[in-house]
Amino acid sequence: MTASTPKTILIIEDNPASIKYIQTHLQKHDFNTVVANGGFDGLNKTRSVKPDLILLDIMLPDLDGHKLCRMIKLNNDLKHIPVAMFTSRDTEEDADMAKKCGADAFILKNTRIQIVIDILNKLIEDSKKKTVKKKTADDKPEEK
Repeated sequence: MTASTPKTILIIEDNPASIKYIQTHLQKHDFNTVVANGGFDGLNKTRSVKPDLILLDIMLPDLDGHKLCRMIKLNNDLKHIPVAMFTSRDTEEDADMAKKCGADAFILKNTRIQIVIDILNKLIEDSKKKTVKKKTADDKPEEK
């Protein structure tokens, strides 16, 4: 990552081992991390923290990750936040569902950690570029 301020990743996951593993590696790569242990907690923390990216498990005890992703992507205040589905469910159906609900990436938990980090960095960078483009377009005066 560049020398800019560390980016914040919200990890929405209910498995303590998965949380510890990904959180440890993200912090080694200069990411700030916030953890939510379920879908509703994740939605509340998304609203309050406004993370740079959300790493979202599909199987959560209270609210399925696909539904939560859809809720985030339909919310005008949150939809700009990239969502990476992070799951052990390696099915075509889950990958298709992730795309349909608006996820920006579908990452299997057994993916090498450096590849995960590279994907997350790219998603954050792409999101930043979109935000800059949108602000530039919004700032242009209307033509008459």
